[in-house]
Amino acid sequence: MIDVKDALHIIKSHLGDFGTESIPLSESIGRILKEEWHTDRALPPYDRVTMDGIAIAYADFKKGQRQFEIEGVAAAGDPQKEKLKSETCLEVMTGAIMPKACDTVIRYEDLEVNENQVTIQIDNITEKQNVHFHGSDRSKGELVAKQNTLISSAEIGLGASIGKSMVTVARLPKAIVISTGNELVPIDQKPLAHQIRKSNIYRISTVLNALGVQCDAAHLDDDKAEIKAKMQDYLDQYDIVLLSGGVSKGKFDFLPEVLDELGAEKLFHKIAQRPGKPFWFGRRDQCTIFAFPGNPVSSFVCMHRYFVEWLGDSLGVSLRKNLYAKLTDDVHFKPDLTYFLEVKISSDTNGVLLASPQKGNGSGDLANLVEADAIIQLPRGHDVYRKGEVHPIYFYR
Repeated sequence: MIDVKDALHIIKSHLGDFGTESIPLSESIGRILKEEWHTDRALPPYDRVTMDGIAIAYADFKKGQRQFEIEGVAAAGDPQKEKLKSETCLEVMTGAIMPKACDTVIRYEDLEVNENQVTIQIDNITEKQNVHFHGSDRSKGELVAKQNTLISSAEIGLGASIGKSMVTVARLPKAIVISTGNELVPIDQKPLAHQIRKSNIYRISTVLNALGVQCDAAHLDDDKAEIKAKMQDYLDQYDIVLLSGGVSKGKFDFLPEVLDELGAEKLFHKIAQRPGKPFWFGRRDQCTIFAFPGNPVSSFVCMHRYFVEWLGDSLGVSLRKNLYAKLTDDVHFKPDLTYFLEVKISSDTNGVLLASPQKGNGSGDLANLVEADAIIQLPRGHDVYRKGEVHPIYFYR
């Protein structure tokens, strides 16, 4: 049995490498960028009008002129217009190229318009106001998005503006989630007195789906020959195999033995933590294996604490922020184990995150998970964790 810190070190030392692929920009939200983006021209690409109104030469206003004859109209999408006469103006629309011989825009709200003549109604006019000048955001060729950026709607808009119709992103792994145990039945089936419905497989799958990873699902009964035959195929076909159950010390917990017989390398089995102690982690060839305990809270904790971080690091980006919260109550826990406790998160008027313990009835109490927002990690070696102590939290909402 190893410490949480050692388990994390081993997991981070065995990251996956799933390659890259090119996909349409419109399908890339939530993916990890695997190229650098540089502007193909300056941003903005021209002096852009930012208000509907008139464009003038500020020098005319400065010498006292307040009435201007309208010489023409410059609309967004028109080629650049030019003011041909002195002491006149052009009407301009938001997004238009600033006309030549003009340098200042005055909005309609500050004007009195009378047919083909306008009168400026205010004196507080600043030279070059209401103009978004060429290259003021970014110059041509400038780096605007780094490799290993998690693509959001902000990057989508930027990519479109610089012509990135196709983008290179990290390929997502091919994954399968497998439940084990004769006691499990489908969720649309009424269980007998000795049976329960499958839940872990759905919970684990939805975490993957939320991270953009589509996954297959399967079930293994407690039959060693069947487990071995099917696991051989799963290890050959998938980048990631996630299992729930069958890794403890029960008479029918065949998975550790089967994985060993199939040539999988056990990197660790059992972590000094509660819940989730029987967690088995290993690899075979290109396949990484996460074999979680079958108790629902145990598999839940292991998935959120270890797998999410491993997947992000494998893809090249952190999928989780390092957040800490302050305990609102004392917590008593005697075993010399790292304790992952469900907590409800709020904040005080100073913006400090507060973690209110939501202690359930052990690792089988999946109903208690809905009462909380996150898991707080309490270090081993303590009997009491005092109100006001600060510890790391891992959100699952």
